[in-house]
Amino acid sequence: MSAGLVTAAYVVAAILFILALGGLSNQEKAKRAIYYGMVGMTLAVLATMFGPGAGALWIVVLMVVIGGAIGAVIASKVQMTQMPELVAGFHSLVGLAAVFIGFNADIEAARAAQAIATNTLDELRGFAAALALKTPVELSIMRVEIFLGVFIGAVTFTGSIVAYGKLAGKISSAALTIPYRHHINVLGVLICVVLGILYFAGAGLWTMILTAILAGAIGWHLIMAIGGADMPVVVSMLNSYSGWAAAAIGFTLGNDLLIVTGALVGASGAILSYIMCRAMNRNFVSVILGGWGGQTGPVQEIEGEQIAIDADGVAAALEDADSIIIVPGYGMAVAQAQGSVSELTKRLRAKGKNVRFAIHPVAGRLPGHMNVLLAEAKVPYDIVLEMDEINDDFPSTDVVIVIGSNDIVNPSAQEDPNSPIAGMPVLEVWKAKQVFISKRGQGAGYSGIENPLFYRENSRMFYGDAKASIDALLQRIQ
Repeated sequence: MSAGLVTAAYVVAAILFILALGGLSNQEKAKRAIYYGMVGMTLAVLATMFGPGAGALWIVVLMVVIGGAIGAVIASKVQMTQMPELVAGFHSLVGLAAVFIGFNADIEAARAAQAIATNTLDELRGFAAALALKTPVELSIMRVEIFLGVFIGAVTFTGSIVAYGKLAGKISSAALTIPYRHHINVLGVLICVVLGILYFAGAGLWTMILTAILAGAIGWHLIMAIGGADMPVVVSMLNSYSGWAAAAIGFTLGNDLLIVTGALVGASGAILSYIMCRAMNRNFVSVILGGWGGQTGPVQEIEGEQIAIDADGVAAALEDADSIIIVPGYGMAVAQAQGSVSELTKRLRAKGKNVRFAIHPVAGRLPGHMNVLLAEAKVPYDIVLEMDEINDDFPSTDVVIVIGSNDIVNPSAQEDPNSPIAGMPVLEVWKAKQVFISKRGQGAGYSGIENPLFYRENSRMFYGDAKASIDALLQRIQ
């Protein structure tokens, strides 16, 4: 394939990636957007494999087949509840690739330099041959790109592994706060900068190996210091890191499509993280630096008791209600109750009741997590509303059913200035006439923050697995 055809393929692939990102902003267009992305990636891979300068094609094909097979197996087995940790796991692979490509670029540059010194340029192939044609200034710029790729890639790699562990429940969701943690991070970054300067001065690959190790430790420490309540932002931010790492790789390899794609992913991930931070009243810089700041005093004590209600009581309230709002959370995803919730919605609407869904920007453990589940269960898009669209309607609502949510319906965000989620915009469900909370037990949610909503006079605890609880309601509401 000629260089012109490769460039044309890259342009088309870049356009398809942009269309894919744009389409994902709308649930009705999301499926088509996914196809755009699939076609664009296929085109990009084929153009790269068969473009000028590509070598060892059989190895590349073998790796594509093996990687594709592994991806297919994972995709066939992963549950919707596991999507957040799966995304975090994929981010780690992008970071690791950036580190390895950075190391390889330095090794190939050394080969090119040796060939120039011994006048054996004819023996060079592939990337080394391209490096032999670069000027000293271009090689210096490439070293900057290698440093950035290795540093960002290592932070992304270890940070994503920690995020995976926290989301999968293999690591405690509590924030790890050690004395002088911010000073330690700053010192680590400064040492990496010194190693980078030594690398630019020609100290050798060992400086980048040390940078990768140290940056990996920084990434681990940064994400360990972030609590469970902020994990949706962390996943999005790691997505941004992986994009910038890919862009750095693109500059190193001279691959225009990788630069464009990395910039798209990096920028969109950063923008999404900022939007979510605003939705949670979090400081963007605070979150990405590992929880700079924190609780300022003792939280308010919660008085009262949690009062349980059975399926008969909830069903009777639903029969009497005219307006109903359902607030889904991670508990619905864990129980895979979206199908039952969809059927309950269908039956209630058939009785002439106004049923709607309230979605918080960070509901679940991944942006859009609840929207995807509800779309999968065929819940009509027009009754799924965002927080800003529906929050003012709670005072005039007869019944609210909260399914597995905690922080996003916690009144402490507005009433307790010392709460870890103080100032975070929440769904004001407590203003409704009746609130039923579907929950497995009396414990705190994923972030470990107590919720006074459970003790309110108009709140009742509908204990049990979310799917079993909704199925019990379906037996009573025909």
